[in-house]
Formats: sequence, C-alpha cells, structure tokens
Amino acid sequence: MSRAFGYHAFGGPEVQQYFDRPDPKPADNEILIRVRAAGVARLDHLLRDGAVPALNGHVPFPQVMGMEAAGDVLAVGAGVTDLKVGDAVFGFALSGAGTYAETTVLPAENAARKPESLPYEWAATVPVSGTTALDGLDRLDLPAGSTLLINGVGGSTGLATAQLARARGLTVIGTGSDSKRAVAEALGVTFASYTAGDIPGQVRALAPSGVDGLFDLVGGDSLRSVAGLVKDAKYLLSAADFTVSELGGEFVDRRLGRTSLEAVAALMVDGTIDPHITRTFTFDQSAEAVAAVETGHTTGKLVIALG
Repeated sequence: MSRAFGYHAFGGPEVQQYFDRPDPKPADNEILIRVRAAGVARLDHLLRDGAVPALNGHVPFPQVMGMEAAGDVLAVGAGVTDLKVGDAVFGFALSGAGTYAETTVLPAENAARKPESLPYEWAATVPVSGTTALDGLDRLDLPAGSTLLINGVGGSTGLATAQLARARGLTVIGTGSDSKRAVAEALGVTFASYTAGDIPGQVRALAPSGVDGLFDLVGGDSLRSVAGLVKDAKYLLSAADFTVSELGGEFVDRRLGRTSLEAVAALMVDGTIDPHITRTFTFDQSAEAVAAVETGHTTGKLVIALG
C-alpha cells in the first residue's frame, strides 16, 4: 500500500483527500516509480475541477493529482527494455494516475533517465513547464534579434520561456504583476506591469511597430487584449486558451516524449534554464501547494518533495 493525494469527485478544494491505495502495477510499456518529487502545475487543479474532461473524464475516482514527477524505478512492465529497476527517472503520468503519491506509474515513452547532477526537484519541473517552453519557442522559431512578448512571464513556464528565448538571442517583453517584476528583469526581460494597467499601451511604447512573436500563458481577456500586438497572427501562440484560433493563432502542439524531456534536462544541466523553484512543500502540505498555484499569483515553480 502507498499513500496518495487526490479527489473523490470533480469540484473545488473540498473534494481533495489523502487515501491509501495498492501500489499500481505497471502495464505493458509502463514503469512503476517511487516518487521523490512532484511538480505542481495549473493543470492539476483544472483536472480536479473537471475543466478538461477529455483528459480525465473517463478515469474512475478517486483520481490522484499531479502530472509530473521524478523518482526511482521500482518495477518495469513488459516491453520496457531501456529503463531498469533502480534508474533515477522523471516524466509525465497519465491523467488520473497522478504524481502526488508515494508511488505511481509513468508511460516509459514519456519518461527519461535523470542526469546525475540534476536534483529530483528540478527534474520534476521539466515535464510541464520546461517542455511547454521548448515547444512554444520551437514552434515560433523566431530568428535572433526578434522581439517576443510573453503574456504571463512570472510563472514557471513564463520564466523558463524567457530564459530559453534570451539564450536564443531574442529580445523579450513580459507581462505580469509587479510582484514578479524583479525575477523577470533579472533574466533580461523588459517588464510590462499589470499593476500599472494598459498593457497594450505599455507594450506599444516598448515595441512601436509590434512584436514578432507572442506566446500566451494566461488566456481569456488577457490574451485578447494583447493579441493585436503581434505583427503576423501566424506567430500568435497560446498554451492556455484553445480559442486562440479565433484570433488567427494556434494552440501550442505539445511534444511529451523522451526526446523533449532530455532536451530540457540538458538545458538545466548546462545552466541555460533555472526552474526558479520558489517553494518546496512536504507531501503533507499538498493541499497548500495546490491552493497556492490556484491563486494564479505564484512566481516561478512550486514542488512537492516526498523524501
């Protein structure tokens, strides 16, 4: 038996609970891991809310929270030949299988060996935040010297995107609340403050002819307020709002396989990307970690450490 944190129905924080479950058995092409660290992402509470039924509407309750984890392989399913018991790994869990748990299963194709020098806590930030940043910038494929606007730069994905963009020679403008200004500016981002208001006006003052690319991490009215700032809508990309297509842009095409995981891990090892973990929670503080992300005001990345 192992302990897990999840929810017994779709809803708000009131449906969350700890529960015991038998250690999952890895199916074909899956691995069972002892979780050492789990990343906390916005998607976690959206899945709990029932806001993305295509991902977890078919999964029986209780469902375990979390999508990203790092840990050690305890067992491998049939067909897994490239990972073995004892390997330190990181990767994505399937929706509902969860990573806020002492043990969980990962599809082998969505897991990778953890570089020895990469802490488990850092590795647990790669699957969602790190690979989203890589996917977005690879899709935009802006040449050095271009100007990129990141809508919502202060969160974990925004900061990873900013660091990778600067490494590729891009000029970065980022939007966010004033509490996130210092960390963004320290990365070379020119900051446009929600607190000051009139974000479109601030960005136009910084880029009078418009921006070459726009990566949206907020969605909704915030996306719509800045969408017109990009010179060409084919360089308008969102990781937060599928309705970006109505504005002429597109939703980021996610690559969840081992190649992407390894690429981001290598960028962390060589110092290109720091995940900016601003707080590490214990497993017993899982509800607190979810609540912090759910406010929408956290800076950087939050992680749950399971020992």
